[in-house]
Amino acid sequence: MEIFTQSFLLIFVLLNPFIMSVYLLALIKEVPIRQFASLMIRAGMISFVVFFIFAWLGEMIFDSVLQVRFPAFMIFGGITFLIIGVRLILGIGPPMSSLNPHSSEVAGAIAMPFIVGPGTISASVIAGTKMGLVFSSMAIFMGLVAALGSIILFKWVHDFVQSRSEKYMERYVEIAGRITALFTGSFAVDMILRGVERWLLLI
Repeated sequence: MEIFTQSFLLIFVLLNPFIMSVYLLALIKEVPIRQFASLMIRAGMISFVVFFIFAWLGEMIFDSVLQVRFPAFMIFGGITFLIIGVRLILGIGPPMSSLNPHSSEVAGAIAMPFIVGPGTISASVIAGTKMGLVFSSMAIFMGLVAALGSIILFKWVHDFVQSRSEKYMERYVEIAGRITALFTGSFAVDMILRGVERWLLLI
């Protein structure tokens, strides 16, 4: 039960609604609540299928199919997260600011690479290795529902507050961006270190 809870919380933390609200700000501002909820549900379904495959096949998919070692993937994923964190801390802007809300591929663009990313894929592989397919799938599904549900709730709050006090919402976005940068950068370094530790064990 402890491993199940840890896996659920890890997925939820990696999909932190504060972080995702910054990434999806263009959609949150422009898309109606019903369309936004529909997009998030579709993106969640796409993401769950990908996570299920990685939880099922585990590290074997890296060794036998992709022909790369899992630690290498973790290190590269950490570097990717680090770049995103640096972009945010320097105020370059959220990576999804150019996303077209009316594109037919928007759900897939939400799913990858910001839901299906190096961190969440690694968490799915580790969960599948520790708990097996059934329980790891349940933990991943619950983490996705909790995280995406929170983002939909934030969208509703945003629409409610935006019409009454726009300056507070802009202040929130600025603060959330700074917090996001600190969290993302810290997680990126930790992910790189974990990848190095796993690599050293293979030597």
